[in-house]
Amino acid sequence: MHGFSTSAFGSVGLTHAPDPVPVLEARRAFAGAVGVEFERLTTAGSIHGTAIARVESAQGTITGVDGLITNEPGVALFATFADCYPIVLWDPVRRAAGLVHAGWRGTAAGVAVAAVQAMAAEFGSAPEDIMAGIGPGICGSCYEVGEDVASRFEARFSKPGAADRKLLDLAAANTAQLESAGARRIYVSPLCTKETAYLASHRRSPDGTRFGGIVAIR
Repeated sequence: MHGFSTSAFGSVGLTHAPDPVPVLEARRAFAGAVGVEFERLTTAGSIHGTAIARVESAQGTITGVDGLITNEPGVALFATFADCYPIVLWDPVRRAAGLVHAGWRGTAAGVAVAAVQAMAAEFGSAPEDIMAGIGPGICGSCYEVGEDVASRFEARFSKPGAADRKLLDLAAANTAQLESAGARRIYVSPLCTKETAYLASHRRSPDGTRFGGIVAIR
């Protein structure tokens, strides 16, 4: 099972929070709404890289990783987002799951592929069995970047924006990478964080707020 928090819970991001107490309360409320114990959360300490960690029991925060994978029922994987893309992975055959944080740096480096490969190595998952859910995140009509960022991706993933800017489609780039890794069932959320008032968006409101994603195996 998986879920994403909305502004109704408040911000679940600790990094830029002036007071951690309401953030922890929001995380606890979100976990309860999804149906997992707050104490079972393991948080990805995202750094926009490709490191993936296997989680076998609740570990608090794992620093330096942008993906978490598990095959243990009751373990809850957690990460925070504000325009970067959450990617949920589920292998119904091996009963293994993953949660990935994919911003432009992680996407350019292939973090989704790294997660699929990690599930194959750790759990014996066949990539074609893995189901992937991408988003919500900032859409390809809203995500303006410079040529320095756009040039790190194939030209098919960007289009001209205003002036010398480009509009980059991270969802399409991650879809292509997952397909290249062997995944066959890929679903993309229609929700754009910048366009959706109840989801945190750094581009819309750079105030440090974050929404959260939880993935757990029942």
